[in-house]
Amino acid sequence: MTSRWITEVEKVRDISVRWHIMSLSVLNEGRDELPEGYKAMLAQAWGPVRVINAARVLHGEEWVKPLYDAIGTRFHPGGRGEDRHEVLVEALAEVGLPADLIRFEDSDEHDESLRASHAAAISRVGEDVGTPVVAFNGTAFFGPVITPAPKGEEAGKLWDGVVAVAAYPGFYEIKRTRSQGPIFD
Repeated sequence: MTSRWITEVEKVRDISVRWHIMSLSVLNEGRDELPEGYKAMLAQAWGPVRVINAARVLHGEEWVKPLYDAIGTRFHPGGRGEDRHEVLVEALAEVGLPADLIRFEDSDEHDESLRASHAAAISRVGEDVGTPVVAFNGTAFFGPVITPAPKGEEAGKLWDGVVAVAAYPGFYEIKRTRSQGPIFD
């Protein structure tokens, strides 16, 4: 949802976005205290992030967002989380990347660069967060976690507010309990 929002912000504010790869699977490596269901989800999340990272390493950073969107749209609003391999094959075809990138789904060949991309984000905000991380003007933070993603000037106004609070050196967190799941429109 945050990626959808920031894509809208690009349309109404003079910003330039550079997409990096972050992974909850990397973030939670070695955390044995996690619930079994969550651990299972994290184990399945390695395949998609490995394919996106391989596309980045082998074909360039400009492929991160389109491939992320193609995969995410199938998983989330498309409800195809059980069809991971097929989703990855379809997403590669949709964006025009070579089909043989699917070989990285179960390969740790590029995991070092995946961990480095992830570490670059975490080093800016600290270990007590998850994804997404947004960085600008020398600061970074976790979030915003929003639903639905605002569009047009509403997206710009949220951006303006985020920039304003992030500019205050002692600002750390705003949070409330989530009362609904993602709303895709």
